[in-house]
Amino acid sequence: MRHIALFIEHFDATVTFYTELLGFAVEWQPDADNVYLCSGCDNLALHRAPAGERPLAGQRLDHLGLIVQAAEDVDAWHDFLKSHGTAIKAAPRTHRDGARSFYFLDPDGNLVQIIHHPPIAESY
Repeated sequence: MRHIALFIEHFDATVTFYTELLGFAVEWQPDADNVYLCSGCDNLALHRAPAGERPLAGQRLDHLGLIVQAAEDVDAWHDFLKSHGTAIKAAPRTHRDGARSFYFLDPDGNLVQIIHHPPIAESY
């Protein structure tokens, strides 16, 4: 991912989700409507969407992908997020290429994938 910026309607809940559940740290918050989060490798910018100005669903990203080091981490994250009431969209599964992943929704309705993909995870 390295850097993605999203307009967010449910700003406070989404910031809390990424920091308290997914472990992102606040790198910089210049004001109450913008926050830059860091996972160590990646930077996620969340910008409060002005009322009525969020892009239509068809114009948004399909999903965000967060890399984990091991296939077992996928299942551990699934269980952890499920236990915290996160909306799981697809259970963990192993793909033809050896990757393992699952999908869930963040509080703003963005689809997020936690994935172990061996070629990428090696540099993680």
